[in-house]
Amino acid sequence: MAAPLLHTRLPGDAAASSSAVKKLGASRTGISNMRALENDFFNSPPRKTVRFGGTVTEVLLKYKKGETNDFELLKNQLLDPDIKRLPWLNRSQTVVEEYLAFLGNLVSAQTVFLRPCLSMIASHFVPPRVIIKEGDVDVSDSDDEDDNLPANFDTCHRALQIIARYVPSTPWFLMPILVEKFPFVRKSERTLECYVHNLLRISVYFPTLRHEILELIIEKLLKLDDEDEETEHETKAGPERLDQMVHPVAERLDILMSLVLSYMKDVCYVDGKVDNGKTKDLYRDLINIFDKLLLPTHASCHVQFFMFYLCSFKLGFAEAFLEHLWKKLQDPSNPAIIRQAAGNYIGSFLARAKFIPLITVKSCLDLLVNWLHIYLNNQDSGTKAFCDVALHGPFYSACQAVFYTFVFRHKQLLSGNLKEGLQYLQSLNFERIVMSQLNPLKICLPSVVNFFAAITNKYQLVFCYTIIERNNRQMLPVIRSTAGGDSVQICTNPLDTFFPFDPCVLKRSKKFIDPIYQVWEDMSAEELQEFKKPMKKDIVEDEDDDFLKGEVPQNDTVIGITPSSFDTHFRSPSSSVGSPPVLYMQPSPL
Repeated sequence: MAAPLLHTRLPGDAAASSSAVKKLGASRTGISNMRALENDFFNSPPRKTVRFGGTVTEVLLKYKKGETNDFELLKNQLLDPDIKRLPWLNRSQTVVEEYLAFLGNLVSAQTVFLRPCLSMIASHFVPPRVIIKEGDVDVSDSDDEDDNLPANFDTCHRALQIIARYVPSTPWFLMPILVEKFPFVRKSERTLECYVHNLLRISVYFPTLRHEILELIIEKLLKLDDEDEETEHETKAGPERLDQMVHPVAERLDILMSLVLSYMKDVCYVDGKVDNGKTKDLYRDLINIFDKLLLPTHASCHVQFFMFYLCSFKLGFAEAFLEHLWKKLQDPSNPAIIRQAAGNYIGSFLARAKFIPLITVKSCLDLLVNWLHIYLNNQDSGTKAFCDVALHGPFYSACQAVFYTFVFRHKQLLSGNLKEGLQYLQSLNFERIVMSQLNPLKICLPSVVNFFAAITNKYQLVFCYTIIERNNRQMLPVIRSTAGGDSVQICTNPLDTFFPFDPCVLKRSKKFIDPIYQVWEDMSAEELQEFKKPMKKDIVEDEDDDFLKGEVPQNDTVIGITPSSFDTHFRSPSSSVGSPPVLYMQPSPL
């Protein structure tokens, strides 16, 4: 009997006939079976034919027995570029099942086809493109919002798992293909969203790939974050949209960030409760990625919030993150830039994470301040005991972390028994740090220094203004040449400081972050003037008595800054690095 023809079908063929499906279900071993399959799957113009004997399964069985002729014909057909575009999705269930079985048999017989098959499947992880032409000109090129898209993605994931059953090393071959197929970051939001969604699904059933997949996604997010310098001003630019960013790059970043945050919650929560084992595993993956990609990256705006969000799931993870950063900061074998970045993260995390209790804040302040005093002890008799960022960068970063945390948390530190709160703050001995020859007030951000000075002055912890005025007199202007001519500037950020957990302005992602985030309050001129006034000693004693009587103190004022810095640093302690003005939310009860 003559061998049947195997026809490759291109897009645009008619739907399968019901009689063909019935015939196909009745028998898969004879010639009638192949002809029924042709009617449903392979029969449409333009036609390409290769003649070989029997079904695909039979050809592969022959190949295993050493009969290679038919297999070579099949292989030539599979290597034809058109076969890779074979429209096997959106077919009847019978055809899809037949094709999936074909893929499994094919890769098990000849692993040389593993990579092409994996590449073909990965190419279906984004919406198909709809191109409308007028003559030779593309007048429209957009995503095809097919209603069957979710079902097609499901089928593609089934295909990967079937192939992995036959070839256990499939994940190892798949990962480079996923990297290669990742859409360019300027592709449409929908294309990026679909691809990242499918990558995250793969990480569930191929857990050995999760670390690499998350690293790939976060690396791409950082590229978007780097391109999107305008997101910080998003709330001021363009017409407002309820759940969309005006800037297209910000919109892509927001969609992908919210997708990652949703995935993290789905992984870590089981029946509404945090699963410690799963969360620990995810934490290990993400902290390694954080060390590799985030910690060395200066001034990324939003991507690092994945660590902020993960740490909110349980206090133990927040404490583990702080301990990890602390080890980075104090380890002299780490590069100075990494140690300083760790200091930035510690200060910003302690200040902004609403879920960190006061006892943890105090423990971290104790560690940092004790380390600062030990550092000063080692410098007292040395030849390097002078103000120099290059020599003492980690020291200044730790100082700024302490000052910044104190600015945000001082009300909690002094709440309740004011006298005990002041005794605790006095035990930190800020005065020795501020008055040291290393002069941290000269190096730290002026905005942070001014707030710190105002608060410590009010509670008579240390008087910083004499040092600040002396430092201001010693500030040497720097002449910078630009296209518009020479300009005189004063370097106000010698540490090149940034606060990684400054407010998130991505509209979707904010919904995950806002409930666990401590924002900053802008102050009126009257409040600032009131706050400059030092607190009298008898008020401290009276308030202590009020507390013992069960009364609430009434002078819970907000922090302020000195008149000399009022105009330039009015908004927030990180205003010199571009923190947008935000509304104030009282800390949640601890």
